[in-house]
Amino acid sequence: MSRELVSHRDGHVYEFAPEMEPVHEAADGESLTIETIDSLNGAIQTDDDLLDAIPEEVNAATGPIAVEGATPGDVLAVEIEEVRVAEDRGRVITAPGFGLLQDDPDIEHPATRVTEVDDEDDGAAGRIEFEGTDVPIEPVIGTIGVATAEEPVSTLTPDDHGGNLDTTDMTTGTTAYFPVFQEGAMLAMGDSKAAMADGEMCGTGAEIATEIDVTLSVIEDPDVPLDRPLVDTGDAVKTVASAGTMEEAVELANRDVVRLLAHDHGFSRTEAYLFSSLVGGLEISQVVDPQVTARNAVPSEYLSVPF
Repeated sequence: MSRELVSHRDGHVYEFAPEMEPVHEAADGESLTIETIDSLNGAIQTDDDLLDAIPEEVNAATGPIAVEGATPGDVLAVEIEEVRVAEDRGRVITAPGFGLLQDDPDIEHPATRVTEVDDEDDGAAGRIEFEGTDVPIEPVIGTIGVATAEEPVSTLTPDDHGGNLDTTDMTTGTTAYFPVFQEGAMLAMGDSKAAMADGEMCGTGAEIATEIDVTLSVIEDPDVPLDRPLVDTGDAVKTVASAGTMEEAVELANRDVVRLLAHDHGFSRTEAYLFSSLVGGLEISQVVDPQVTARNAVPSEYLSVPF
């Protein structure tokens, strides 16, 4: 299948906003390949390259891409068919004032470790090397989202539109769903990692350039309104929520699950809440961005995507 290429060289953004100019207009159902640059714009190439502060412009997100027919109240489905690493190294760093242990006196801020790529499988699998230890390549899209409802939001910050979700489920084989707040949806993505653990504790994964194959589809007038991102991994349906505290984020993620369970099973809200405590599972996406991100995962045998 022929795919149009949309590259960060065609255009990229450092904030999601209500008014955005598209670099590409996609048809409903179109398949694309999206090229991204690493979150630090190539500034870190060796262990000697240090980051004294988080730049004002970080996490360049390729796009935005307008999707034909998407209007406010719709849902944009992003089928992530494959994420491939596209360079021979990643980089994992610390920076002053950033990360879960930013105040620990025994941890260097800044520090850099470049992770060389063994791409024997053309980036679809393979390994990165960290200080003599191999880590499997499992590429993740760190920043992915759509135009915001009201105020601009930096690509460093996650919110209801998506953004810097740093969620390991944004990867090959999953479908992500986003609420549409503006005409065309205006999808953008970047900030990929060759590998990243849930939590993203030091503030980065192995930051790397990628090529991402996606298919974009518009779901009109969904039976269940979508306020925040949703991910279908094939094994589980997961609500994704970001807020100022972890308590607030997990509450939002649980509220979203309760709504979906009530619709799927014909439960009352109370019954859905009780059932969520039997089959749901809270997971941490990241704890280092200006807002934290959590998800509530329900196995697919108990919850189906309502779109």
